[in-house]
Amino acid sequence: MECTVRWAGTTGMTFLAETGSGHMLTMDGAIEGGGRNLAPRPMEVVLAGTGGCTAYDVVLILRKSQQDVRGCDVTLKSERAEKDPKVFTKVHFHFTVRGRNLKPGLVERAIKLSHEKYCSASIMLEKTAELTHSFEIVDDLESETATQ
Repeated sequence: MECTVRWAGTTGMTFLAETGSGHMLTMDGAIEGGGRNLAPRPMEVVLAGTGGCTAYDVVLILRKSQQDVRGCDVTLKSERAEKDPKVFTKVHFHFTVRGRNLKPGLVERAIKLSHEKYCSASIMLEKTAELTHSFEIVDDLESETATQ
């Protein structure tokens, strides 16, 4: 896996990243740091990538467990160290999993497997941060209307 990150000019703090899969991503700094607040901060991208990594795992594991999963949101709330390097010190993951007749034990197992075995990003974050998790299940009852 590789990625190329380029500073977008001689002013400001905007950076353009091209991923190994050929996708572009823009990052920018806060105004007080010389940026123009045009895009997410690099550490926000780290947090978002971690959320994407674990949500991907949870959906995949639930599908393999024959669960009728129809949605998965994860909200990450983090704290960072006050001094450089300002690593993440705490991250809480709250999953909202939608589906039909989802088994709570299987949802809990999917989250645990993601964080303990499959999600590279959260396993890396665990080296500096205390990770906690919670979840809720929303039963996705389809409204079936009959036309008369």
